[in-house]
Amino acid sequence: MVSGISKFTGFVARVIRQFFHNKGILLAGGVAYNTLLSVVPLLVVIMLGLSLFMDTGKLLTIISAQLDFLLPGAAEELTRTVSAALEARSVVSGVGIVVLLFFSSMAFRMLEEAIGIIFDVARTPRERRFWVSALIPYGYMAIFTIGIILLTAASTILETLADKQLVVGAWTFSMTNAPRIGFHVLGLIGLCVLFTSIYKVLPVVRIQFRRALVGGITAALLWDGVRWLLVWYFSNISLVNLIYGSLATVVIVLLVMEIAAIIILLGAQVIAELERSARAGLPWYENPKGRRPAPD
Repeated sequence: MVSGISKFTGFVARVIRQFFHNKGILLAGGVAYNTLLSVVPLLVVIMLGLSLFMDTGKLLTIISAQLDFLLPGAAEELTRTVSAALEARSVVSGVGIVVLLFFSSMAFRMLEEAIGIIFDVARTPRERRFWVSALIPYGYMAIFTIGIILLTAASTILETLADKQLVVGAWTFSMTNAPRIGFHVLGLIGLCVLFTSIYKVLPVVRIQFRRALVGGITAALLWDGVRWLLVWYFSNISLVNLIYGSLATVVIVLLVMEIAAIIILLGAQVIAELERSARAGLPWYENPKGRRPAPD
C-alpha cells in the first residue's frame, strides 16, 4: 500500500515538474487568450449555418445552457453577444465569413502547438502535413455543429419528460428536474468526448485510444469539479465585477479558459509521461530520464 502511494506521488511530482519545465502555465495563457478571440466567431459561424433551417431562439437556449456548463459566470453575456451578431447577419459579407472562420480556428491552432510542446514533438520523427493541421479546426467546427443539433433534439425529449412522472413499484418520482440533470449529463459526456479527441487527434505522436480516453474522462471530471467551485466563488466571494466593472465578463471568461487550458495541458502531460515510460519499456511510474544505466 505504502509502495503504491509512493509510486503514485512520485509520478504526480514528475508530471508537475515536467509541466512547469515545459512552461505549461505560459502555454495555458496563450491557449486561453486565443480561445477568447475564437469563442464568439466560432459560435456565430455555427449559428449562422444552423439558423437557416432551425429556430434561432431554440438554438440560443441550447447554446446558453452549454456555455453555462463550460463558462460559469459568463454565459449570459456571451449569449447576448452572439444574439446581437446574429441580428446583424445581413451586413456579414463573404469576406466577413472568411474573417470569422479565421478567428474561429485560432484556438485550435494554438492548442495544437501547446500540445506539441508538451509531447516534445521536436524530438519525434513524425510530422503532420500542413493541410491536415489547417483542416483540423474546421473538422471540430463540424463536430460542434452536429453536437448542437443532437442537443436540440435531446432538449425536446427532455422537456416532454419534465411533465411526466416515473413510477417504480410503489414509488413515484417527479421528472421536473429531468431537463437540468439531462443537460448536465450530456454536457459531461460531450466534454469527455471532446477531451479524448483532443488527446488522440491533436498530438503528432501516436497516442493509444485507451490512454486518450482515460485522460479525457479524468480531465472532464476534474473540470466539472472545478466548475462547481467557480460557480460558488463567483456567486459568493468574487470581487471581479466590483474591480473590473464593464470588463468583468472578459476577465471571467479569460480566467475560466485559462483554468480549463491548464487542466487540458496537465492531462496531456500525464499521457506524455506514460508514453515516455512505455517507449522505454518501463513501468508507468518509473522515469526514463532518471533511470541509472545498467552496470557493465
